[in-house]
Amino acid sequence: HPKEIGIKSFEWTGGTSWFWFYMYRKHLNHKFKFTHDHFGSYWLKKFDFLYLNKQPREHRVKLYNKLLKEKVLSNSLYTFLGLGKPVRLTQEHELPWVKPEDYPEWGLDQDITERPYVDTVCSLISETNDNDTDVFMTEKIWKPIIAQHVFVVHGNHLYLQKLREIGFKTFGDYFNESYDLENDRDKKINAIVSLCKDLKTKDWDDIYRQTISLRQHNYDTLFNKEKLSEQVNKTLISFLEFFDSSQVSS
Repeated sequence: HPKEIGIKSFEWTGGTSWFWFYMYRKHLNHKFKFTHDHFGSYWLKKFDFLYLNKQPREHRVKLYNKLLKEKVLSNSLYTFLGLGKPVRLTQEHELPWVKPEDYPEWGLDQDITERPYVDTVCSLISETNDNDTDVFMTEKIWKPIIAQHVFVVHGNHLYLQKLREIGFKTFGDYFNESYDLENDRDKKINAIVSLCKDLKTKDWDDIYRQTISLRQHNYDTLFNKEKLSEQVNKTLISFLEFFDSSQVSS
């Protein structure tokens, strides 16, 4: 058991590989229909951000309040389920088989439905933690990658850098991702809010056209068994090395 040998739970569950493995297995054979372009002359996307929060962790609450204060979410789909008065999606954008008032009791955090991603231009992801010592990737990043959605991540220091190191691509050629370099938590939040303000003014039709190959690359990498196996093996080797060293020291 990880606690018995002093390993933090998020490290034992894979850091970058556990949820990748879980989402690979869960969605490998699903045939989604995500549309991110014009339908004739009609631009399908009606909202700015898809911003989904469940548990009210300190860093999430800070970002959420700042976004509300700056009116960044005025045209967005967003949730915050763990607040005293939960903020939920409407049935139109919720998982079709779940009533909004029943979520999250169903435990379907890793499930995906197309409509929220089709109707929004960018996923704003607030990860499980925002520390500067580890990078922990959950289903929150893999869902927009499966949806071939543009994303901004409020997470650990150098989260995007780690994502690139394991084979994925991010959007630094299309907007400012310097927030990823900021290890001061409050300054990171300010940088993300500033970026989101700027993103509300972007030509998203053009961005989606320019990033077709990037987003397809990310999707293909997520479902690349060899790439995934490489990361899982690194996690297991790291665990075994730690276990061996702990046995010697004890």
